[in-house]
Amino acid sequence: MFVGLASGLAVGSGVVAFLSVLGIIPRLMQLTKTMKMIRFYEWAVVIGVIIGSMASLWNPIFTLTRYLLIPIGLATGVFVGMLAAALTEVLNVFPILAKRIGIDGKIVYLLMAIVLGKILGSLYQWIYFVQK
Repeated sequence: MFVGLASGLAVGSGVVAFLSVLGIIPRLMQLTKTMKMIRFYEWAVVIGVIIGSMASLWNPIFTLTRYLLIPIGLATGVFVGMLAAALTEVLNVFPILAKRIGIDGKIVYLLMAIVLGKILGSLYQWIYFVQK
């Protein structure tokens, strides 16, 4: 019980540091021009953490139609993509990477390579490794 509590506190501290120190959520609000909806963002994070914690403890099984899974997967992908974009923008990862590999003026090619690699990797996983 002590190890579980200590692990939860460590992970929770990391999430709080990730969200607050790096300023991911304020940057997302700034990019989407939705500053007045800050309460919705706060509650979305809190409810997401609670539901995620409950799901990891209870291991629920949902029986959803594949047509309902499409918008859920799309929303999840958009969120993860926006979160990754905000993180890389905060940390200035792409300009530093482009300068190191010598393609300073061609960051668009770097972004497209990353996007296409992610798409092809996801398709490869879904086509070959997901059981039907």
